[in-house]
Amino acid sequence: MRSEAAASAICSLATVREARAFLETFFRASPLIRSDGLSGADNPNVYLKLETELPTRSFKPRGALWALAVNLKRCGVHEVTACSTGNHGAAVAFAARHFGLTATIFTHSDLDPAKRARLMKFGARVVGTGGVDLTAASAAASDYASRSGVLLLDDATDPDIPVGPATIALEIVEQLSTVDTIIVPIGDTALIRGVGAAAKLLKPTVRILGVQAEQAPAYAQAWRTGVAIPTLGSCS
Repeated sequence: MRSEAAASAICSLATVREARAFLETFFRASPLIRSDGLSGADNPNVYLKLETELPTRSFKPRGALWALAVNLKRCGVHEVTACSTGNHGAAVAFAARHFGLTATIFTHSDLDPAKRARLMKFGARVVGTGGVDLTAASAAASDYASRSGVLLLDDATDPDIPVGPATIALEIVEQLSTVDTIIVPIGDTALIRGVGAAAKLLKPTVRILGVQAEQAPAYAQAWRTGVAIPTLGSCS
């Protein structure tokens, strides 16, 4: 259910600006505030982008809403599925509910009750699949998406999702024209792919620094060694 042209969507600022105009119908640009606690002699001006003010309290709805919207134009979609334990699943459910669709979120069986309740709050049907991580859940979501009319939104591989987070870069450059470095959590990479690509197109001199938790440094290790090294860490 993908267009080959979608793979290069993030390379177009016109597409990112289109996504921003679309997302502005759901929420305003998130605030960028100076952090007194992080700013100091070595880093005199450190700012925080407050994505917690978005509908599901994270940046994830940017990508989920945009990806679902463009796929609804491409082909018939009556249900959305994803593999998640939290923020991504909530965003997919939020986007699906807006468009009047069903969202089925696959996760591991021992999901924390609070996280399960949060997914269900946004209208998701939650399916546990066993295991201590999301390996089995990911496979189950992929298999479920083989059904006609079911769209898989995987924030690690989907070509459209990063366009949503790319709008964060547009906002940052407008809110702080002197920005010289943007520090981005790597996570499942949709955030840093979107922000990094758009920021470089807007301001080629800007530095993009990706960060990971010490206990889940898979991308950092792969970057250093050139070899994929899986680590067990938290999932989105």
